[in-house]
Formats: sequence, structure tokens, C-alpha cells
Amino acid sequence: MPIEFDLPLAPEIARNVDAALTEDLGAGDLTASLVPGERQVKATVISREAGVLCGTAWFDECIRRLDPQATVSWQAADGDRITPNQLLCTIDANGRALLSAERSALNFLQLLSAVASKARIYADEIAGTGAQVVDTRKTLPGLRLAQKFAVRCGGGGNHRLALWDAILIKENHIHAAGGIAPAMAAAKAVAAAAGARCKFIQIEVESLDELQSALAAGATMILLDNFTLEMMRQAAAINAGRAVLEASGNVSLETIRAIAETGVDRISVGALTKDVKALDLSMRFVG
Repeated sequence: MPIEFDLPLAPEIARNVDAALTEDLGAGDLTASLVPGERQVKATVISREAGVLCGTAWFDECIRRLDPQATVSWQAADGDRITPNQLLCTIDANGRALLSAERSALNFLQLLSAVASKARIYADEIAGTGAQVVDTRKTLPGLRLAQKFAVRCGGGGNHRLALWDAILIKENHIHAAGGIAPAMAAAKAVAAAAGARCKFIQIEVESLDELQSALAAGATMILLDNFTLEMMRQAAAINAGRAVLEASGNVSLETIRAIAETGVDRISVGALTKDVKALDLSMRFVG
């Protein structure tokens, strides 16, 4: 089943691949010139470790950008759990083109699969609690949408995509606006002017008193910043379902289950996208 995402990915994939191939190829791949230009080759990609696959469209685009006639036959899809030594795809392509595209294609596949795999681990850890793990804006420059798509593939959710599509009122915004109520009032006016572009208004609170103030000001999404577990439980009781509660700060795989069990709705984890180790995948020419 295709992974749902809020924005069309084709333009982003094209932009990402343009940047990657330009960076890697420059004036031309000197080493690939050792291979006869007309030679066709077959190759396979296999996984060396368990995880969740993501990035197949970026992989395909890298190869087809250099050989439009290439075929990539996938044996797994974005979002699928994969196992060590599993065949992921077979490739038929021009030899020079595939050698030149190989590193960029694998870079996308390994990075995005790593993000999806980490999201899956966190999502599995809180399964059954009713809470959802979501990402943040702590992404690699230039790969924001790609990484957020990978989080979706791993079973997580997306926070705002960027500064342009939602309002997050933080401590400094509240201070500059003169308090929670004035900040909320200003945010509602900004959101109304932005129309459909603004998907939500969220306000950060640092105490139970601030939570009460935010609710009184009509907040429908509230970020609980560095709350203790007991404070989160109290916040959920005070909230009583009126607003979406999100826990943030000092979240780890070891603590996320206990946080989810306090009754919060969402838990944001920057590590999903900023602390990733590429999944070990390998391409081999065959035949």
C-alpha cells in the first residue's frame, strides 16, 4: 500500500537527485570510463541487516537519470520490514551509467531506510498506548521532506514540515507577545490570514499553570516541554481530551514507553532524523 504523504514528492526527489549527482559526478566519472560505453550489466541490491526499506523512488531516479532505459525490479516496497541477506531489487542498466549512479542511489536508500528503521523501532515501543511518535525539524539540510517521508514509512507521524505550514508558539514568542493569551490571539489572526497553508497552532508550556492558561486561551494543540512523568499524568487529567498533548524533551527509546503511558497523544523525537546510522545495503554486479 502506498505511503501517504502531505506533499507531492516527485519535485523533491528530482531536486535531491540533481544535487546528489551534480556533487558526485561534476565534470564526469573518470573511473567509469574504463568500462566500454555499450556494455549492459545486471546487478542486485541486498540488505546486510534488518530494518525497514525506504527511498526506492530516489534510488530509481538516480539510475534512470543516467540511463533512461534502465529497469529496476523491486522485491520489497517502501515501509516493508527487511531481513539480513534479503534480495531487495535487481537492476538491468548500462554499465557506465550504473557505476556512476551507484553511490548516490545507495546513499539515498541507506539513509532513508535508516530513518524508517529507527521510526519503526520507536513506534513499536509504544504500540498499544494510543500515543504516536512524531519527528521534528532536526533534519539534514536539503533532505527535510525525504526524511519526513521516511518517518512515515517507519510508522511514525510528521510534525510541521517547516516554518511555513504551521504555528508553534514557544517560550520566546510568548514572552515577546506579552503572555499566553495575547500570543494565542495573535496566532489565530496569523492563521486566519494564511488560510489553508496553516495546518495547526501549537503552543509550548513549561508548567501545569501554563497548561491551564493555554487551555483557557483556546489552545487545541499543546506541547509539554520537559515535563516529568507525573506532570504529564496531571496534564492529561487536566486536559481531559480538550487539546492534543505532545510530550517533548529528553525522550529516548528507554523512556518513551513510560511517557506514552501517561496519556499524552504525541511524542516528538528529534533523534528519528538527526541521529541516524545508514542501514547496511550492498549492490553487486552479477552474471
